[in-house]
Amino acid sequence: MTQEKALVWFRRDLRDHDHAALSAALAGAKKVYCVFVFDTQILAALPARRDRRVHFIRESLCELDAALRQRGGGLIVRHGQAAEEIPALALALGVSAVYANRDYEPAAKARDDAVAARLADAGIDFLDFKDQAIFDRGDVLTQAGRPFSVFTPYKNAWLKRLTAADWVAHPCDGSLGGIETAGVPELAELGFESSDIAQLGIRPGMSGARSLWDEFRSRRIDHYSALRDFPAVKGVSYLSVHLRFGTISLRELVRSAIEKDAATWLGELIWRDFYFMILDHFPHVAGQAFKPEYDMIQWAQWPEGFAAWCSGQTGYPLVDAAMRQLNHSGWMHNRLRMVVASFLTKDLGIDWRAGERYFADQLNDFDLSANNGGWQWAASSGCDAQPYFRIFNPVTQSERFDPEGKFIRRYVPELAKLSNKHIHAPWAMSQVEQENRAVVIGRDYPAPIVDHARAREATLARYAVVRKPSLP
Repeated sequence: MTQEKALVWFRRDLRDHDHAALSAALAGAKKVYCVFVFDTQILAALPARRDRRVHFIRESLCELDAALRQRGGGLIVRHGQAAEEIPALALALGVSAVYANRDYEPAAKARDDAVAARLADAGIDFLDFKDQAIFDRGDVLTQAGRPFSVFTPYKNAWLKRLTAADWVAHPCDGSLGGIETAGVPELAELGFESSDIAQLGIRPGMSGARSLWDEFRSRRIDHYSALRDFPAVKGVSYLSVHLRFGTISLRELVRSAIEKDAATWLGELIWRDFYFMILDHFPHVAGQAFKPEYDMIQWAQWPEGFAAWCSGQTGYPLVDAAMRQLNHSGWMHNRLRMVVASFLTKDLGIDWRAGERYFADQLNDFDLSANNGGWQWAASSGCDAQPYFRIFNPVTQSERFDPEGKFIRRYVPELAKLSNKHIHAPWAMSQVEQENRAVVIGRDYPAPIVDHARAREATLARYAVVRKPSLP
Protein backbone atom coordinates (compact mmCIF):
# COMPACT_ATOMS: atom_id res chain seq x y z
CA MET A 1 0.00 0.00 0.00
CA THR A 2 1.41 3.36 -1.05
CA GLN A 3 1.82 5.91 1.72
CA GLU A 4 0.95 9.56 1.22
CA LYS A 5 4.05 10.96 2.98
CA ALA A 6 7.31 9.58 4.39
CA LEU A 7 10.37 11.02 6.09
CA VAL A 8 13.94 9.80 5.40
CA TRP A 9 16.33 10.36 8.29
CA PHE A 10 19.91 10.70 7.04
CA ARG A 11 22.65 9.80 9.54
CA ARG A 12 25.92 8.27 8.29
CA ASP A 13 24.69 7.90 4.69
CA LEU A 14 25.12 11.38 3.19
CA ARG A 15 24.33 10.68 -0.46
CA ASP A 16 21.26 10.69 -2.71
CA HIS A 17 22.05 7.56 -4.71
CA ASP A 18 22.17 3.81 -3.95
CA HIS A 19 20.65 4.60 -0.57
CA ALA A 20 18.55 1.82 0.93
CA ALA A 21 16.23 3.92 3.10
CA LEU A 22 15.72 6.63 0.47
CA SER A 23 15.05 4.01 -2.19
CA ALA A 24 12.43 2.27 -0.04
CA ALA A 25 10.73 5.56 0.86
CA LEU A 26 10.58 6.72 -2.77
CA ALA A 27 9.06 3.39 -3.75
CA GLY A 28 6.53 3.40 -0.91
CA ALA A 29 5.31 7.00 -0.61
CA LYS A 30 3.95 9.73 -2.87
CA LYS A 31 5.90 12.47 -1.11
CA VAL A 32 9.25 12.00 0.58
CA TYR A 33 10.90 14.49 2.93
CA CYS A 34 14.54 14.34 4.01
CA VAL A 35 16.08 15.35 7.33
CA PHE A 36 19.43 15.41 9.11
CA VAL A 37 19.84 16.16 12.81
CA PHE A 38 22.96 17.68 14.29
CA ASP A 39 22.50 15.73 17.51
CA THR A 40 23.49 17.86 20.49
CA GLN A 41 24.11 14.74 22.58
CA ILE A 42 26.86 13.74 20.15
CA LEU A 43 28.21 17.24 19.54
CA ALA A 44 28.45 18.10 23.23
CA ALA A 45 30.78 15.17 23.86
CA LEU A 46 33.36 16.29 21.28
CA PRO A 47 36.58 17.57 22.90
CA ALA A 48 37.08 20.64 20.68
CA ARG A 49 34.97 23.16 18.81
CA ARG A 50 37.29 22.98 15.80
CA ASP A 51 36.40 19.47 14.74
CA ARG A 52 37.22 18.32 11.21
CA ARG A 53 34.43 15.74 11.29
CA VAL A 54 31.72 18.28 12.01
CA HIS A 55 33.14 20.48 9.25
CA PHE A 56 33.20 17.49 6.87
CA ILE A 57 29.60 16.60 7.70
CA ARG A 58 28.43 20.19 7.25
CA GLU A 59 30.06 20.53 3.82
CA SER A 60 28.77 17.11 2.76
CA LEU A 61 25.25 18.13 3.80
CA CYS A 62 25.48 21.26 1.64
CA GLU A 63 26.19 19.06 -1.38
CA LEU A 64 23.42 16.63 -0.41
CA ASP A 65 20.97 19.50 0.04
CA ALA A 66 21.81 20.84 -3.43
CA ALA A 67 21.28 17.40 -4.96
CA LEU A 68 17.92 16.98 -3.22
CA ARG A 69 16.81 20.45 -4.35
CA GLN A 70 17.46 19.42 -7.95
CA ARG A 71 14.98 16.61 -7.29
CA GLY A 72 12.32 19.06 -6.15
CA GLY A 73 12.99 18.69 -2.45
CA GLY A 74 15.69 19.81 -0.09
CA LEU A 75 17.22 18.81 3.21
CA ILE A 76 15.54 19.73 6.47
CA VAL A 77 18.26 20.28 9.07
CA ARG A 78 17.62 20.29 12.81
CA HIS A 79 19.94 21.04 15.73
CA GLY A 80 18.90 19.30 18.93
CA GLN A 81 18.37 15.84 20.38
CA ALA A 82 17.42 13.42 17.63
CA ALA A 83 15.14 11.47 19.97
CA GLU A 84 13.00 14.60 20.26
CA GLU A 85 13.50 16.26 16.87
CA ILE A 86 12.58 13.29 14.65
CA PRO A 87 9.19 12.46 16.27
CA ALA A 88 8.29 16.16 16.41
CA LEU A 89 9.11 16.69 12.73
CA ALA A 90 7.31 13.50 11.69
CA LEU A 91 4.16 14.72 13.45
CA ALA A 92 4.45 18.22 11.96
CA LEU A 93 4.81 16.84 8.44
CA GLY A 94 2.04 14.30 8.87
CA VAL A 95 4.09 11.36 7.59
CA SER A 96 3.07 7.73 7.90
CA ALA A 97 6.59 6.38 8.38
CA VAL A 98 10.17 7.36 9.12
CA TYR A 99 12.83 5.55 7.10
CA ALA A 100 16.46 5.23 8.23
CA ASN A 101 19.51 3.08 7.59
CA ARG A 102 20.71 0.99 10.50
CA ASP A 103 23.45 1.98 12.90
CA TYR A 104 25.12 -0.67 15.04
CA GLU A 105 26.60 1.37 17.87
CA PRO A 106 24.97 0.77 21.29
CA ALA A 107 24.09 4.45 21.82
CA ALA A 108 22.65 4.73 18.30
CA LYS A 109 20.55 1.60 18.78
CA ALA A 110 19.20 2.97 22.08
CA ARG A 111 18.42 6.28 20.37
CA ASP A 112 16.60 4.53 17.52
CA ASP A 113 14.59 2.44 19.98
CA ALA A 114 13.51 5.63 21.77
CA VAL A 115 12.56 7.29 18.47
CA ALA A 116 10.65 4.19 17.33
CA ALA A 117 8.71 4.08 20.61
CA ARG A 118 7.67 7.75 20.37
CA LEU A 119 6.67 7.32 16.76
CA ALA A 120 4.65 4.22 17.56
CA ASP A 121 2.74 6.15 20.21
CA ALA A 122 1.75 8.57 17.42
CA GLY A 123 0.84 5.77 15.01
CA ILE A 124 3.91 6.34 12.83
CA ASP A 125 6.10 3.46 11.63
CA PHE A 126 9.87 3.40 12.04
CA LEU A 127 11.50 1.35 9.28
CA ASP A 128 15.22 0.64 9.23
CA PHE A 129 17.36 -0.82 6.45
CA LYS A 130 20.73 -2.43 5.87
CA ASP A 131 22.97 0.03 4.03
CA GLN A 132 26.44 0.52 5.53
CA ALA A 133 27.08 -3.23 5.63
CA ILE A 134 26.62 -5.97 3.05
CA PHE A 135 25.53 -8.42 5.73
CA ASP A 136 24.32 -7.68 9.23
CA ARG A 137 22.32 -9.12 12.13
CA GLY A 138 21.90 -12.84 11.48
CA ASP A 139 22.95 -12.86 7.81
CA VAL A 140 26.27 -14.63 8.44
CA LEU A 141 26.37 -17.13 11.32
CA THR A 142 28.27 -20.27 12.28
CA GLN A 143 26.78 -23.68 11.55
CA ALA A 144 25.60 -23.63 15.17
CA GLY A 145 23.65 -20.45 14.45
CA ARG A 146 25.90 -18.17 16.51
CA PRO A 147 27.91 -15.06 15.57
CA PHE A 148 31.50 -15.61 14.48
CA SER A 149 34.28 -14.51 16.81
CA VAL A 150 37.28 -14.94 14.49
CA PHE A 151 37.67 -13.10 11.20
CA THR A 152 38.89 -15.74 8.75
CA PRO A 153 35.99 -18.20 9.26
CA TYR A 154 33.62 -15.21 9.09
CA LYS A 155 35.21 -14.04 5.85
CA ASN A 156 34.89 -17.50 4.31
CA ALA A 157 31.22 -17.70 5.28
CA TRP A 158 30.67 -14.11 4.07
CA LEU A 159 32.10 -14.91 0.65
CA LYS A 160 30.07 -18.12 0.42
CA ARG A 161 26.89 -16.19 1.23
CA LEU A 162 27.59 -13.38 -1.28
CA THR A 163 25.59 -13.17 -4.50
CA ALA A 164 25.19 -10.47 -7.14
CA ALA A 165 21.94 -9.41 -5.47
CA ASP A 166 23.93 -8.21 -2.45
CA TRP A 167 25.76 -5.51 -4.38
CA VAL A 168 22.98 -4.33 -6.68
CA ALA A 169 22.41 -0.58 -6.34
CA HIS A 170 19.19 0.63 -4.73
CA PRO A 171 17.44 2.95 -7.23
CA CYS A 172 16.54 6.37 -5.85
CA ASP A 173 14.03 7.59 -8.42
CA GLY A 174 10.85 9.34 -7.46
CA SER A 175 9.25 12.50 -6.17
CA LEU A 176 10.49 14.42 -3.15
CA GLY A 177 8.31 16.62 -1.01
CA GLY A 178 8.51 20.25 -2.13
CA ILE A 179 8.74 21.75 1.35
CA GLU A 180 10.59 25.03 1.79
CA THR A 181 13.86 24.38 3.63
CA ALA A 182 16.30 26.81 5.22
CA GLY A 183 19.44 25.10 4.03
CA VAL A 184 22.36 23.91 6.13
CA PRO A 185 23.34 26.06 9.12
CA GLU A 186 26.79 27.58 9.33
CA LEU A 187 29.29 25.97 11.66
CA ALA A 188 29.11 28.96 13.98
CA GLU A 189 25.36 28.41 14.41
CA LEU A 190 26.20 24.92 15.65
CA GLY A 191 28.84 26.20 18.06
CA PHE A 192 31.79 25.06 15.94
CA GLU A 193 34.62 26.62 13.96
CA SER A 194 36.00 25.99 10.49
CA SER A 195 38.83 23.49 10.34
CA ASP A 196 41.78 22.92 8.01
CA ILE A 197 40.22 20.22 5.82
CA ALA A 198 40.72 22.32 2.68
CA GLN A 199 44.41 22.87 3.48
CA LEU A 200 44.78 19.14 4.05
CA GLY A 201 43.22 18.37 0.67
CA ILE A 202 40.17 16.67 2.19
CA ARG A 203 37.20 17.02 -0.19
CA PRO A 204 33.88 16.34 1.55
CA GLY A 205 30.69 15.09 0.03
CA MET A 206 29.75 12.78 -2.79
CA SER A 207 32.02 14.60 -5.24
CA GLY A 208 35.03 14.20 -2.95
CA ALA A 209 34.32 10.49 -2.58
CA ARG A 210 33.83 10.09 -6.32
CA SER A 211 37.15 11.74 -7.11
CA LEU A 212 39.08 9.49 -4.72
CA TRP A 213 37.27 6.35 -5.81
CA ASP A 214 37.73 6.99 -9.54
CA GLU A 215 41.46 7.54 -9.04
CA PHE A 216 41.92 4.45 -6.87
CA ARG A 217 39.82 2.20 -9.10
CA SER A 218 41.58 3.28 -12.29
CA ARG A 219 45.15 3.52 -11.03
CA ARG A 220 45.83 1.59 -7.85
CA ILE A 221 43.29 -1.08 -7.00
CA ASP A 222 45.17 -3.66 -9.09
CA HIS A 223 48.34 -2.99 -7.06
CA TYR A 224 46.66 -2.59 -3.68
CA SER A 225 47.85 -5.91 -2.30
CA ALA A 226 51.50 -5.12 -3.06
CA LEU A 227 51.50 -1.48 -1.93
CA ARG A 228 49.01 -1.22 0.94
CA ASP A 229 51.52 -1.69 3.79
CA PHE A 230 53.98 1.04 2.81
CA PRO A 231 53.06 4.43 4.31
CA ALA A 232 55.42 6.44 2.08
CA VAL A 233 53.70 5.05 -1.03
CA LYS A 234 50.32 6.15 -2.38
CA GLY A 235 48.87 2.67 -2.27
CA VAL A 236 45.57 2.85 -0.38
CA SER A 237 42.18 4.36 -1.29
CA TYR A 238 41.94 7.13 1.36
CA LEU A 239 38.18 6.51 1.33
CA SER A 240 37.79 5.71 5.02
CA VAL A 241 36.22 9.04 6.00
CA HIS A 242 33.79 8.77 3.07
CA LEU A 243 32.81 5.25 4.06
CA ARG A 244 32.36 6.51 7.63
CA PHE A 245 29.87 9.17 6.60
CA GLY A 246 28.36 7.30 3.68
CA THR A 247 29.18 9.74 0.90
CA ILE A 248 29.85 6.68 -1.25
CA SER A 249 28.02 3.37 -1.45
CA LEU A 250 29.65 0.28 -0.02
CA ARG A 251 27.79 -1.82 -2.58
CA GLU A 252 29.49 0.01 -5.43
CA LEU A 253 32.91 -0.67 -3.91
CA VAL A 254 32.16 -4.36 -3.42
CA ARG A 255 30.84 -4.65 -6.96
CA SER A 256 34.04 -3.15 -8.39
CA ALA A 257 36.21 -5.34 -6.16
CA ILE A 258 34.44 -8.43 -7.51
CA GLU A 259 34.68 -7.25 -11.11
CA LYS A 260 38.39 -6.50 -10.78
CA ASP A 261 39.13 -9.64 -8.74
CA ALA A 262 40.65 -7.38 -6.08
CA ALA A 263 40.53 -9.97 -3.29
CA THR A 264 42.74 -8.10 -0.83
CA TRP A 265 40.75 -4.88 -1.19
CA LEU A 266 37.50 -6.84 -0.81
CA GLY A 267 38.94 -8.40 2.34
CA GLU A 268 39.33 -4.95 3.89
CA LEU A 269 35.66 -4.23 3.18
CA ILE A 270 34.73 -7.53 4.82
CA TRP A 271 36.65 -6.45 7.94
CA ARG A 272 34.21 -3.52 8.19
CA ASP A 273 31.24 -5.86 8.14
CA PHE A 274 32.95 -8.10 10.69
CA TYR A 275 33.52 -5.30 13.19
CA PHE A 276 29.96 -4.00 12.71
CA MET A 277 28.75 -7.53 13.45
CA ILE A 278 30.90 -7.83 16.57
CA LEU A 279 29.68 -4.51 17.98
CA ASP A 280 26.08 -5.38 17.17
CA HIS A 281 26.15 -8.83 18.78
CA PHE A 282 28.64 -8.12 21.58
CA PRO A 283 28.05 -4.50 22.69
CA HIS A 284 30.14 -5.03 25.84
CA VAL A 285 33.26 -4.51 23.68
CA ALA A 286 32.56 -0.77 23.74
CA GLY A 287 34.10 -0.62 27.21
CA GLN A 288 35.38 -4.09 28.02
CA ALA A 289 37.62 -6.72 26.48
CA PHE A 290 35.90 -9.07 24.05
CA LYS A 291 37.66 -11.84 25.92
CA PRO A 292 36.74 -11.18 29.58
CA GLU A 293 39.94 -12.70 30.95
CA TYR A 294 41.92 -9.85 29.38
CA ASP A 295 40.28 -7.41 31.78
CA MET A 296 42.33 -9.05 34.53
CA ILE A 297 45.53 -7.51 33.11
CA GLN A 298 47.15 -4.92 35.36
CA TRP A 299 48.06 -2.11 33.00
CA ALA A 300 50.86 0.35 33.70
CA GLN A 301 49.93 3.71 35.19
CA TRP A 302 52.36 5.87 33.24
CA PRO A 303 50.98 9.29 32.23
CA GLU A 304 54.39 10.50 31.03
CA GLY A 305 54.70 7.49 28.74
CA PHE A 306 51.21 8.05 27.36
CA ALA A 307 51.95 11.73 26.74
CA ALA A 308 55.15 10.84 24.87
CA TRP A 309 53.20 8.40 22.72
CA CYS A 310 50.46 10.94 21.99
CA SER A 311 52.93 13.65 20.95
CA GLY A 312 55.26 11.42 18.90
CA GLN A 313 58.21 11.65 21.28
CA THR A 314 58.86 8.00 22.13
CA GLY A 315 62.31 7.79 20.55
CA TYR A 316 61.10 5.19 18.05
CA PRO A 317 61.04 6.98 14.67
CA LEU A 318 58.26 5.04 12.95
CA VAL A 319 55.98 5.27 15.99
CA ASP A 320 56.69 8.99 16.34
CA ALA A 321 56.16 9.66 12.63
CA ALA A 322 52.82 7.86 12.71
CA MET A 323 51.56 9.76 15.75
CA ARG A 324 52.66 13.07 14.28
CA GLN A 325 50.84 12.21 11.05
CA LEU A 326 47.69 11.59 13.10
CA ASN A 327 48.03 14.81 15.07
CA HIS A 328 48.69 16.82 11.91
CA SER A 329 46.07 15.39 9.57
CA GLY A 330 43.53 13.33 11.54
CA TRP A 331 44.49 10.25 9.54
CA MET A 332 46.95 7.41 9.96
CA HIS A 333 48.00 4.65 7.58
CA ASN A 334 46.45 1.31 8.59
CA ARG A 335 49.77 -0.52 8.97
CA LEU A 336 50.89 2.22 11.33
CA ARG A 337 47.67 2.03 13.35
CA MET A 338 48.68 -1.52 14.19
CA VAL A 339 52.28 -0.55 14.96
CA VAL A 340 51.44 2.30 17.35
CA ALA A 341 48.68 0.31 19.04
CA SER A 342 51.02 -2.60 19.65
CA PHE A 343 53.65 -0.17 20.96
CA LEU A 344 51.26 1.46 23.44
CA THR A 345 49.88 -1.79 24.81
CA LYS A 346 52.85 -4.12 24.57
CA ASP A 347 55.90 -1.85 24.79
CA LEU A 348 54.53 0.76 27.18
CA GLY A 349 52.06 -1.58 28.88
CA ILE A 350 49.27 1.01 28.80
CA ASP A 351 45.59 0.05 28.62
CA TRP A 352 44.32 -0.20 25.05
CA ARG A 353 41.27 1.86 26.06
CA ALA A 354 43.48 4.95 26.51
CA GLY A 355 44.73 4.63 22.94
CA GLU A 356 41.24 3.90 21.67
CA ARG A 357 39.96 7.14 23.25
CA TYR A 358 42.84 9.17 21.82
CA PHE A 359 42.16 7.83 18.33
CA ALA A 360 38.45 8.53 18.78
CA ASP A 361 39.25 12.18 19.43
CA GLN A 362 41.78 12.55 16.60
CA LEU A 363 40.64 10.40 13.67
CA ASN A 364 38.62 12.00 10.88
CA ASP A 365 37.34 8.52 10.01
CA PHE A 366 36.59 7.51 13.60
CA ASP A 367 34.17 4.63 13.65
CA LEU A 368 33.48 2.94 16.99
CA SER A 369 33.32 -0.58 15.57
CA ALA A 370 36.54 -0.46 13.53
CA ASN A 371 38.46 1.59 16.08
CA ASN A 372 37.50 -0.70 18.94
CA GLY A 373 38.12 -3.80 16.85
CA GLY A 374 41.56 -2.62 15.77
CA TRP A 375 42.64 -1.73 19.28
CA GLN A 376 41.41 -4.99 20.76
CA TRP A 377 43.16 -6.85 17.93
CA ALA A 378 46.43 -5.11 18.81
CA ALA A 379 45.96 -5.82 22.51
CA SER A 380 45.05 -9.46 21.71
CA SER A 381 41.89 -8.99 23.79
CA GLY A 382 39.52 -9.09 20.83
CA CYS A 383 38.47 -11.29 17.95
CA ASP A 384 41.75 -12.77 16.89
CA ALA A 385 43.07 -16.26 16.54
CA GLN A 386 46.61 -15.07 17.37
CA PRO A 387 47.60 -15.14 21.05
CA TYR A 388 48.96 -12.43 23.28
CA PHE A 389 52.59 -12.98 22.38
CA ARG A 390 52.19 -11.33 18.97
CA ILE A 391 54.22 -8.18 19.64
CA PHE A 392 55.32 -5.89 16.83
CA ASN A 393 58.97 -4.86 16.87
CA PRO A 394 58.87 -1.14 15.96
CA VAL A 395 62.37 -1.19 14.45
CA THR A 396 61.72 -4.28 12.33
CA GLN A 397 58.41 -2.80 11.17
CA SER A 398 60.22 0.40 10.22
CA GLU A 399 62.94 -1.38 8.28
CA ARG A 400 60.40 -3.52 6.44
CA PHE A 401 57.68 -1.00 5.58
CA ASP A 402 59.63 2.26 5.35
CA PRO A 403 63.02 0.90 4.22
CA GLU A 404 64.32 4.23 2.86
CA GLY A 405 62.89 6.23 5.73
CA LYS A 406 60.80 8.44 3.42
CA PHE A 407 57.80 8.47 5.70
CA ILE A 408 59.91 9.05 8.79
CA ARG A 409 61.74 11.97 7.17
CA ARG A 410 58.44 13.64 6.32
CA TYR A 411 57.05 13.62 9.84
CA VAL A 412 60.24 13.53 11.92
CA PRO A 413 62.31 16.12 10.06
CA GLU A 414 64.95 16.24 12.78
CA LEU A 415 66.08 12.81 11.50
CA ALA A 416 66.05 13.77 7.81
CA LYS A 417 69.83 13.77 7.42
CA LEU A 418 70.32 10.27 8.76
CA SER A 419 71.23 7.37 6.50
CA ASN A 420 68.73 4.68 5.60
CA LYS A 421 70.66 2.41 7.95
CA HIS A 422 70.44 4.62 11.03
CA ILE A 423 67.07 6.31 10.60
CA HIS A 424 65.18 3.34 12.03
CA ALA A 425 67.21 3.16 15.25
CA PRO A 426 69.21 6.41 15.59
CA TRP A 427 70.35 5.55 19.12
CA ALA A 428 72.55 2.85 17.58
CA MET A 429 74.84 5.52 16.10
CA SER A 430 78.11 6.24 17.86
CA GLN A 431 78.48 9.55 19.68
CA VAL A 432 80.73 10.81 16.91
CA GLU A 433 78.16 9.88 14.24
CA GLN A 434 75.45 11.62 16.24
CA GLU A 435 77.53 14.80 16.48
CA ASN A 436 78.42 14.70 12.79
CA ARG A 437 74.73 14.36 11.82
CA ALA A 438 73.58 16.93 14.37
CA VAL A 439 71.24 14.36 15.85
CA VAL A 440 72.39 13.85 19.40
CA ILE A 441 70.09 11.42 21.15
CA GLY A 442 68.59 13.03 24.21
CA ARG A 443 69.19 16.52 22.81
CA ASP A 444 67.91 16.65 19.22
CA TYR A 445 65.71 13.57 19.38
CA PRO A 446 64.46 11.57 22.39
CA ALA A 447 66.19 8.44 23.60
CA PRO A 448 63.96 5.35 23.35
CA ILE A 449 61.39 5.56 26.12
CA VAL A 450 61.66 1.81 26.64
CA ASP A 451 63.93 -1.01 25.57
CA HIS A 452 61.84 -3.17 23.26
CA ALA A 453 63.39 -6.50 24.31
CA ARG A 454 62.85 -5.79 28.00
CA ALA A 455 59.37 -4.43 27.33
CA ARG A 456 58.50 -7.64 25.50
CA GLU A 457 59.46 -9.71 28.54
CA ALA A 458 57.43 -7.43 30.80
CA THR A 459 54.42 -7.83 28.50
CA LEU A 460 54.66 -11.61 28.54
CA ALA A 461 54.70 -11.44 32.33
CA ARG A 462 51.78 -8.98 32.41
CA TYR A 463 49.71 -11.17 30.10
CA ALA A 464 50.41 -14.31 32.13
CA VAL A 465 47.06 -13.87 33.88
CA VAL A 466 45.25 -14.86 30.68
CA ARG A 467 47.13 -18.12 30.20
CA LYS A 468 44.98 -21.16 30.58
CA PRO A 469 46.26 -23.43 33.39
CA SER A 470 47.80 -26.64 32.12
CA LEU A 471 45.89 -29.84 32.70
CA PRO A 472 47.22 -32.20 35.39
